[in-house]
Amino acid sequence: MDTTFAAILQALGTGLPVLLGQFAVTLVLLVGGAAVYMRITPFNERHLVAEGNVAAGITLAGTIVALSIPLAATLATNHAVVDIALWGVVALILQLVAFAAAALLIPGLRGQIEAGNVASAATLLGVQLAVALMNAAAMAG
Repeated sequence: MDTTFAAILQALGTGLPVLLGQFAVTLVLLVGGAAVYMRITPFNERHLVAEGNVAAGITLAGTIVALSIPLAATLATNHAVVDIALWGVVALILQLVAFAAAALLIPGLRGQIEAGNVASAATLLGVQLAVALMNAAAMAG
């Protein structure tokens, strides 16, 4: 019994720091990706959400989820922190490009989100999630 418990503690002592490091890198990538997204969008999501704009809330929440999906795939399939960071940056760039493409395909997106157009927000969310799933599948190989 004591050797089993000691083995568990040893595995935890070895694995936990690795897990925390990988998770921290992925979390930094997510926060950084969300910050870049909020910087490049033509509307101020934080302000609109604070005012109760449902469309902006859907867009921002969808973006965070869409950014996290390929990051999760990268985290699940890579063991080295440098690989997680490198592929995580690639995943974020692809997601930001997807947003830019969707913004071009939805005429007047800024005004629609600012006006609270939930249909436009849902369309943008759909595009972002579809690309995120494909991005994650590609990252997982």
